[in-house]
Amino acid sequence: MAAMFMCCLGCCGDGASGHIPLKEMPTVQLDTHHMGTDVVIVKSGRRICGTGACLANAPLHQNKSYFEFKIQSTGVWGVGVGTEKANLNQVPLGRDIHSLVLRHDGSVYHNNEEKNRLPANSLPQEGDVVGLTYDHVELNLYLNGKNMQCPASGIRGTVFPVVYVDDSAILDCQFSEFYHTPPQGFEKILFEQQIF
Repeated sequence: MAAMFMCCLGCCGDGASGHIPLKEMPTVQLDTHHMGTDVVIVKSGRRICGTGACLANAPLHQNKSYFEFKIQSTGVWGVGVGTEKANLNQVPLGRDIHSLVLRHDGSVYHNNEEKNRLPANSLPQEGDVVGLTYDHVELNLYLNGKNMQCPASGIRGTVFPVVYVDDSAILDCQFSEFYHTPPQGFEKILFEQQIF
């Protein structure tokens, strides 16, 4: 009996059972390896403050992505999509071909050109949630769950969610467990291995 028990332990008890442990899927969050030098990231990669920009750690590979930013403290800020070539130390973003962003003043910029503008009575304020959809062609903006009918396009290549802050702005990022239901067909950002 003891020999049988030892055989069982020898076969199964030391972790050599042939089972491969499940690997936990990474969490989408702000990427401390792709941020400006004066940016501060806290709250497990979900809050940005300081001065500068930061990319998320997951590119937008899927066809229809949705993510949100909550304005915790107003100031100078911007949210949108950007490539890894975006200058994360220079705010505001939207000055070159490497970012497409909604700025705190309601303008949407890409390549130093205003692509669109939020309605005058719809400027985001402290406590508001800005939702973004991206389908590899068009960026669309939502304010507290309402479509702002403010599409913009023009950015090319692999893009990531991007956010910048300055002048005491503080923004929280929501890449899952959203404040508002994503528009039909859009979903949280998936890492490449989750898509296939």
